[in-house]
Amino acid sequence: MERLLRRSVLGRSQHTKVCPIPRRFHKSIGYGPPLHFASSFSSQSNFTSTSGSSGELPSEARVVIIGGGIIGTSIAYHLSKHDGWGKGVVLLEQNKITSGTTWHAAGLVETFGSLSETSTSFRKYTRDLYATLENETGVSTGWFNCGFIELASSRDYLEQYRRVAAFNRRHGVEVHEIGPKDVLDLFPLARVDDVLAGFYVPGDGRANPVDVTMSLQRGAKNGGARFFEGVHVQDVVTKHGTATGVRLQDGRVIQADFVVNAAGMWARQLGEKNGVTIANQAAEHYYLVTEPMKGVEPHWPVIEDPGLYTYIRPEGAGLLVGLFEPEAAAWAVHNVPADDSFLSLPPDWERLGPVLEKALSRVPASTQVGIKTFFCGPESFTPDQFPIIGESPEIRKYFVAAGMNSLGILSGGGVGRLVAHWITQGRPDMDVTAISPARFHPAQATPDYRSHRVVESLGMTYKCHYPSHNLRTARNVKLSPLHDRLKSERAHFRDVSGWESPGWYAPEGKEPVVDEENRTGWWNRENWFPYWAAEHQACREKVALIDMSFMAKFLVQGRDAGKVLNRLSTANVDGPSEMVTYTQFLNQDGRVEADLTVNKLFDDRFVVVATDTAHRHLLTLIKRGIEDLNAHAFVTDVTGSIAQINIQGPNARKLMELVTNADMSDAAFPFRGSKHIPIGYAIVNCVRLTYVGELGYELYIPCEQAIHVYDRIVEANKKSELGLTHVGLRALGSLRMEKAYKDYGHDVDNTDSVLEASLGFTCDFKKDGGFIGKEAVLAEKKGPEPMRRRLLQVLVKDPVPLLYHGEPIFRDGKVCGVIRSSSYGHTLGGSVGLSMIDSEEAGWIGKGGVNKEFIETGNWEIEIGHKRYPCVVSQRPLYDPQNAKIKL
Repeated sequence: MERLLRRSVLGRSQHTKVCPIPRRFHKSIGYGPPLHFASSFSSQSNFTSTSGSSGELPSEARVVIIGGGIIGTSIAYHLSKHDGWGKGVVLLEQNKITSGTTWHAAGLVETFGSLSETSTSFRKYTRDLYATLENETGVSTGWFNCGFIELASSRDYLEQYRRVAAFNRRHGVEVHEIGPKDVLDLFPLARVDDVLAGFYVPGDGRANPVDVTMSLQRGAKNGGARFFEGVHVQDVVTKHGTATGVRLQDGRVIQADFVVNAAGMWARQLGEKNGVTIANQAAEHYYLVTEPMKGVEPHWPVIEDPGLYTYIRPEGAGLLVGLFEPEAAAWAVHNVPADDSFLSLPPDWERLGPVLEKALSRVPASTQVGIKTFFCGPESFTPDQFPIIGESPEIRKYFVAAGMNSLGILSGGGVGRLVAHWITQGRPDMDVTAISPARFHPAQATPDYRSHRVVESLGMTYKCHYPSHNLRTARNVKLSPLHDRLKSERAHFRDVSGWESPGWYAPEGKEPVVDEENRTGWWNRENWFPYWAAEHQACREKVALIDMSFMAKFLVQGRDAGKVLNRLSTANVDGPSEMVTYTQFLNQDGRVEADLTVNKLFDDRFVVVATDTAHRHLLTLIKRGIEDLNAHAFVTDVTGSIAQINIQGPNARKLMELVTNADMSDAAFPFRGSKHIPIGYAIVNCVRLTYVGELGYELYIPCEQAIHVYDRIVEANKKSELGLTHVGLRALGSLRMEKAYKDYGHDVDNTDSVLEASLGFTCDFKKDGGFIGKEAVLAEKKGPEPMRRRLLQVLVKDPVPLLYHGEPIFRDGKVCGVIRSSSYGHTLGGSVGLSMIDSEEAGWIGKGGVNKEFIETGNWEIEIGHKRYPCVVSQRPLYDPQNAKIKL
């Protein structure tokens, strides 16, 4: 390492700070902005000619965008492409265009690497845009099609990237698995002695972030958009819960129909001023530029080597070596300074030294030259490594586009296109369930939570994304009242939207730990697999207790409560009292917005229950539904005040009869029934429903009495031979997957129609008042075109391979879908999942769409890793298709 630090180059930024260098790095080093910001692709000339303010600030606009980085500029560009919108777009930047994090980005543009269709679409669109934008604007983007290689240097990375490659190919990414010699041919200075394979994408490359931003700005200006620099936004102006403009630091107000917070690492602080939760946090991000190296060629591909925490690409005659260390450091937790828009941070040598040595070992020759620039700058990360994009749940017409997790350049074009479409058309045209601002709770934006989680979230960038990975930071945010009881039962807890919920339980005599030392591969069966199987079997054969307290629960009251919920719901939820109804919320296009149950307690009182990930989104839909009807109704979030215990399995009724004197017979308490029953000293709302496909009950208990009810149930079991077993979320997932029960945000999303999702049975087309999206559903149902897409169940015939997510499905050799969510069907005897199958992609055209013939006559296969396996595809649940077991 001593050879690395040969000469000192003072960075140009006035904010550059220099820290003492540890003794082992006794030679000098240059700090400051990366080389390419100053000169690499003539970005300085573009910056001068394209940037600048557009005359006097207007008093009104159609859309005000806050933030002039790659994201804000891309949104402005794409809005200008929609007829009649361009001249109404105003972008405000507190400093200069590209300031913040855009100016120091490394410019990687790679389509490989994600198992998200949305993310992959962002990347593909962005790459194609950068490659052609100069033809439109006359301003270079610095796009260079040099290719990209992802290195796999361990069996786990190899398995991960084979699965990713299969998914990416299905979505149109040209990716090739190549050997070590091929890697060496493409990047001759690389060390490949430990490389098992490379995943090569010839169409990928790199761009200059400043140039790209300036080219987008030129295109936006050509379309009528106006840009203003040096303008500080104080807060967003609202009226009756809707954004109506922005207030500037000098007190002036710009009226607007829409406001977009694209303020990057400042987005959270700006959001806080209006009570908008934006859980992004700045962290230190490092890369260096070496001095010129003999043999480096500019056409070499970008290399990512996650095993050594690095990405490497040519930069001038040297190399740019970037780092995503396994444990990061948060920066400016409490306040990101507004005047530090072109900031270099002092490097932490003691922490980064070992990481840097590993990174440079991939190209040994890099240790023989000096470091020209060693740069540390802030990047913004979110708790789950997905960006925050969409309309805020707190304020209508207040959009957020922030938290890019260091992927702003490679996804910037796609993000801009999505937000512009959303604003101009009223709804997104992509799956946004994983990127919605509503997925985060206020507790996840607190300083402690952000500072603790960002250490892990940045580090996860290059860690192997194991399917059983359990986040370890920012834990114990929310605890069920039963937490200590479940802990004593040897629960292995996982993070569920901030809640601690058991994933599985260790049997008596075993500790609830993952055996990492003796595993045969993360992608194979782990030590807890038989524990999971036993829980699954217990629920199928005896009776299970499942703590579901994390579920979102809302009390809706008022004389118009039924009217509001019925208008939002596909089903008739305002029928007789003491009945529960499974239903969907749709948008006007008939696409699914929420999956839920509505429990009618009285004529003016309802309880709505949905999964944890839909919590704030569903709450927003109900609130806005009340507002839109100007209804006499009120919604209260009661999630934290009501515990939920599910008793499921063939012996569920017998167990309940031991703890209550209520009549639990099928005649007195039918399926979908809801009654208040006594258990010990508590009055419990008992609902007869199931999410596992067995006879079952859901108990809604005041939190202060949850332990009492739990103890009564456990004690009753001890006096019987009913076989009560504590069951975690792993088994819940496998049980519901065998039954093909849906989970919104996982196997159903906002791009699916209720008919495509096989949920048309929830629609009541005859009820008074109809429901939102009814006309669109009827048009699809009665239209001349057959259903070409439908969510189907998939079972792998071979009992050995495991499904996780993203595995492609083939019919007669043609890919026609991917697994959206999956588990292992311990009863069915193989991995099982759900996939949205497209008949036209399978070449089945003019034959009635996804029909019985299409399903039964095809030769079905699924690609797992790099091998295909025969599978069964079914429209009906493969487990108990007649629903006989749930109606015992």
